[in-house]
Formats: sequence, C-alpha cells, structure tokens
Amino acid sequence: QVQLVESGGGSVQAGGSLRLSCVLSGNALRYYYMAWFRQVPGKEREGVAAISNIGITTYADSVKGRFTISKDNTKNTLILQMDGLKAEDTAIYYCAAVFFTSGPPLSESGYDYWGQGTQVTVSS
Repeated sequence: QVQLVESGGGSVQAGGSLRLSCVLSGNALRYYYMAWFRQVPGKEREGVAAISNIGITTYADSVKGRFTISKDNTKNTLILQMDGLKAEDTAIYYCAAVFFTSGPPLSESGYDYWGQGTQVTVSS
C-alpha cells in the first residue's frame, strides 16, 4: 500500500521561500509519476508541478520560474522548492503519485495516491 506524507509547510512573507517534502512508502518512488497540487477552500484543486519517472518536469504557468520540482530516489522523497512566493500561492499543498499515466501531468484525475496535505500561507 503506497502512502504519501508531506512536510515543510508554514507561513512566510511574500518574496520568501519554502521547501516542501513528500516521502513515499510502500514502494520505490523511482517507478512513479509524482506531482504537487494545491487547493484553496472553495476552489478546485490545481496542478502545480509534476515529474515523470524518468525526470521530465511540467509546471503550471503560474509557478514557472519560481518553483522547482525534484526527487531523490535514494530517499524516496519528492521535493518542491518554492521561491519568490506570492500571496496567491497560499493554499493547502498535496503530493500525488501514480504508477503510470498517459494523461496530462497536471490533471488531478490521473493520480491514484494522495498525501494528507500541508498548509502554505504567504502574507503580503
């Protein structure tokens, strides 16, 4: 049974940085397509960044140039480095995984496993 546990959320002022981590247990992360999503109460969950099993990355336009997704297969850990944070980045951030997908990397429906979420709050 694959499980995902996020950490690293918190509060920061606009322009600051945060680093989110997601540990996958129950299998080897290197086999999985991984992604970060975020959700604001009352709004749909949106894809932020994704990384394929071979390391191909995809970013939402809203975070390109500011966020970097990466993974450490030796530690079964997915990372989201967030720089230049803006108030509109405030949301609950979720880690997601799927063994294989041929669909759009940032489509919520393409992922089978989800973490519990971690809150990111950016004050302006």
